[in-house]
This record gives sequence, structure tokens and C-alpha cells, in this order.
Amino acid sequence: MSPADLVFLAWHAARDHLDLFGSLGLCLGFAGGMMPRRSLILVTSATCSACFALHFLQLGAQTGTAMCLVSVMQSVVAARWIGAASRAPWVAPLFVASSLVAMGLTLATWNGWPSACAGLGSLLATTARLQADPQAMRRFFLGSSSCWALHNTLVGSVFGLTCDLLTLTALVIALVRGGSARSVSARAAEPSAASSAAAPLPGAV
Repeated sequence: MSPADLVFLAWHAARDHLDLFGSLGLCLGFAGGMMPRRSLILVTSATCSACFALHFLQLGAQTGTAMCLVSVMQSVVAARWIGAASRAPWVAPLFVASSLVAMGLTLATWNGWPSACAGLGSLLATTARLQADPQAMRRFFLGSSSCWALHNTLVGSVFGLTCDLLTLTALVIALVRGGSARSVSARAAEPSAASSAAAPLPGAV
């Protein structure tokens, strides 16, 4: 048997146990939690959701697949049309409509607790994407990832569960880091405010 034949046989023996989309989703899930800016969080999240939609499709988890596809759409829209100062007027109705679609898909593909976890996770993620503040977004994503961790435990997705645990870790780190940065900024602003208050008015003797 030639080396090429050995490689061919090894590939066919191992390919059923390899999941490229799950691996990519795992890496992107952790990266998304660590991203410093809101737009980067959303773009990475959209790519991660697309990978896991294909991963769940292979597992036969229809509700998880449907929720991931809704997540891709919402993340792209939120990254492009929701900003810190403004939001396109059609965004909120679109998110409401997509949430209703997600609820319908959850009921149509109902599979007990996995479907319930996926539905709640999707609702929390939708709320997260509507947030203009990155820290508020991370808090809602923390709840969403917790629900998806339960979903992935129930459907037997090792990649999904590992990704959720890494994402939860990254979100906690980012929340602590963001909170510390705000505290430092607030303390730095206090002396400046005090100096401004104590400075004499122009023309005062």
C-alpha cells in the first residue's frame, strides 16, 4: 500500500470526527469576547454564528441552526446601522420582526430544553446587539452565552460548549478590564474638575 493510500484511508477514518466549522467558531467566540470595540465584537460575532450554524446543522440541532442564522443578520445590521449617537429608524422594527421569527422557529423546531435554552439565548443576544455601550452589550452577551452553554451541553456539542466557556471567560475579563478603565478615567477626571472649580473667575481680584 502506497503512502498516498495510507493518507487517503486515514482521512476517511478521521473526517467524521473533524469539525472545521466548530473549530473556527470556537476561536472566533473567544476572540469576539476580547474585542475592544463594539463594531469588532459584532463582526466577529456574526462570523462565529455563521460557523456554528453549519456546525449545528451537521449535528441535526435545527433550533440552534435557526438561531445562529438570525444572529448573523442581527449582528451585521447592528454593526452597520446602530451607533453610539444614532440608530436607523427601521432597525428596531427589524429586530422585533426577527425576534418573532426566532420565536416561531423555536416553536416549529421545538426539542424540549435545548430549544428553550436556544430561544432565551437568542433573545438576550438580540437585546445585546441593540446596546450602544460595549459594556452593556457584554453583560447581555454574558447571559446569552450562559444559555447557549446549556443548549450545547444538552445537544452534545463539544465545540459549542468549549466555545461558550471560552467566550464567558473572555467576556468576564473584558468587563473587568472595562470597569477598571472607567474607574481610572473617573479618578483622573476628579482632580481636573476640582481644579476648575477652585480656579478664580477671569477678572476676579
